[in-house]
Order: sequence, then C-alpha cells, then structure tokens
Amino acid sequence: MKPTIYHELSDWYDLIDPREDHADEAACYLAAFLRGIQGPARTLLELGCGAGNNASFLTPRFACTLTDISEAMLARSRARNPECEHLQGDMRTLRLGRTFDAVLVHDAVVYMTTEADLRAAIETAFVHTRPGGAAIFTPDDLEDGFVEEHDVFATGDGGRACRVLEWTWDPVPGDGRARTDYVLAMREGGTVRVHHDCHEIGLFSRATWVRLLSEAGFEPETVPRPIGETETDEIFLCRRPAQRSG
Repeated sequence: MKPTIYHELSDWYDLIDPREDHADEAACYLAAFLRGIQGPARTLLELGCGAGNNASFLTPRFACTLTDISEAMLARSRARNPECEHLQGDMRTLRLGRTFDAVLVHDAVVYMTTEADLRAAIETAFVHTRPGGAAIFTPDDLEDGFVEEHDVFATGDGGRACRVLEWTWDPVPGDGRARTDYVLAMREGGTVRVHHDCHEIGLFSRATWVRLLSEAGFEPETVPRPIGETETDEIFLCRRPAQRSG
C-alpha cells in the first residue's frame, strides 16, 4: 500500500510533520558532519528529503542537492528551499555521477524493508560520498530493544486543523519488519474527514547496520540524536576513508 501522506495528502504534510520539530535534530546532524568530515564541508546530498524540513536548517552551511522518490514531496521542498537543486530518484538506484562532502539519509531509509534494499541504499550513499567525507543514516528504530510506541498530537494553521494518532508496532516479531499506522482526522471549513495510512518499515539490528555499512566501505559509529526534551536515540555517522582499503 502506497503511503498517501507523501502523495495524495501531501498538501497536509506541513501539519502532520511541522518544520520546527526538526531544529534540534538538524543541529545534531550538522555537528556530527563537521566532526566527521575531513577537509571542506560545503556540499550535501540528501536521499529521501521529504518536504525539505531538515534541509531548511542545513542550507545556511551547505549547498544542498535534495532527492526524493515522491514528486509531491519534492514540490513542497522546492517551495521551502528554492535555492537547492531538487531531483526525483530512488535511493536504491540513484546515480548522479558526482560526490559530495556530506550525504544525509533521513528516516526515509526505514522504507528499506529487506537487507538487499538497505544494502543498495547504503551503496548509493557511499558512491556519492567523497573520500574523506561522511554520511549520516537515521533509522527511527533498531531491532535491538524495539518497543511499541504511540503518539497523539494536534496541529492547525488557522484555516485547517489536524489530529494525528501515530502508532508503531511489530505485528510479527522477528521477521525484520514493523509497521506504523497513522489515523488522521482532518478538518477544513465545516468538514472533517478521517484517513488511515499504513506504513510497512524495515527493522534491522544494530549489528546488521554496522555490518552493511562496513561492507560498503564506511567507518561507522553511533551518535545520540535528540528525540524529545530529555530522550535520545542512535544514528550512524559514517566516514568514508580518504583511501579505501583493499
């Protein structure tokens, strides 16, 4: 099932995922990149940029090339980040024929539901990271210690309002996949409509991540990322050696 919040319902996306919610994590990514990159840190490629929320905080530091599989989401990012290059492409197969100082693979990577898909996305990031550069991967969950979670929140922009239930759970423990269900109540004018969006996501162990990143040629380490006022999770900062061994 195609997630409709990235397509037919993309005009509601800014209410579902407000830009301001990304400020702290974008600052985390910037600090990690500046620590991990050897030499210049001027260019950035994002694989799965969505509405361009993270990029909007990174453009003061990087010249950004933003890619996504959804043209509807790219349209939102173009409006938010008009100074950036935007290209449609699948993170598993994209090849631009150039490299960048930094590559960011945000939570769109969770839609890699098989090890083969995840390996392909990691390889795409590697071939676009210059020697001495760095990539960041930010899976929402790791299989290690996965716990069922839900969140309920409300947003509005004056003319429209949205109530969202987000529920991440694991229907078949041990099969390498989880699921996030969104129940959206959207009010516009005097009309309220309710929509259910189901997202199947990959769920890989930390050891699998480290193995695939290392096999691609990266040198990975984990970095804490803020996900609330007091909570953090783990992301992967991955350096591409200046000289690839072997």
